[in-house]
Amino acid sequence: MCKSLVLVALLIYGVHAANDEDYYDFTCPRENGQYEDPYQCDKYYECQDGRVTEKLCPDGLVFDPTSKLPSKCDQPFNVDCGQRKELQEPRPVGACPRQNGFFSHPDSSICNVFYNCVSGRELEMTCVAGLHFYPETGTCVWPDMANRVGCGSNANKKLADGFQCPKDYPKADKNGQSITHPNFPHPEDCSKFYICLNGIEPRQGNCDPGLVYNEDLQRCDEPENVPGCEDWYAPVEKATDN
Repeated sequence: MCKSLVLVALLIYGVHAANDEDYYDFTCPRENGQYEDPYQCDKYYECQDGRVTEKLCPDGLVFDPTSKLPSKCDQPFNVDCGQRKELQEPRPVGACPRQNGFFSHPDSSICNVFYNCVSGRELEMTCVAGLHFYPETGTCVWPDMANRVGCGSNANKKLADGFQCPKDYPKADKNGQSITHPNFPHPEDCSKFYICLNGIEPRQGNCDPGLVYNEDLQRCDEPENVPGCEDWYAPVEKATDN
């Protein structure tokens, strides 16, 4: 009789557990804690008072069981997933292949520009002159360390808007002074210009508010001194006056 009652009780418990919406094929090692899924690197299980809930890291992040932080989801290059090869379906948006993470420029020849994506919002970033973005670490490193395909000696010397430092440029100014880092005007924006570090590494520069770039002087200047840019700030001034 006692054995029958025990069997019935176990059957009832089994049915209850299987129908519980928080039930998964996972047993909590302890009553409270967060534990990795054995197959999927961005999936984990949260145990509270012995009850288990399946959870996913934000798209692009993976679960780090060794982390001491309350949120154990981190960048993939900081986590050893081991045999946990599977990941959730990506949710790409814009230049972000996933909602979160650091990603290379979609043009494989542009190796010095990358994107920091946070919740689907992209922030374009540029490496320091001479370095390439290395996806394995999410940092900028020397080209030989990054070893990226498609990055030739000059292939990466291009900004996101397509500007490249011209091969032929004046090596000296009108006074005969050597030009180490030549500047070039922006074709559409009077307040911006390009700087070519050592003549090969392009960077975009911005004049202070109210000034425009003067190509002859190789510096920012008053608008009235630059033909074609005299009225560059006129619309702003009129809007302010109104």
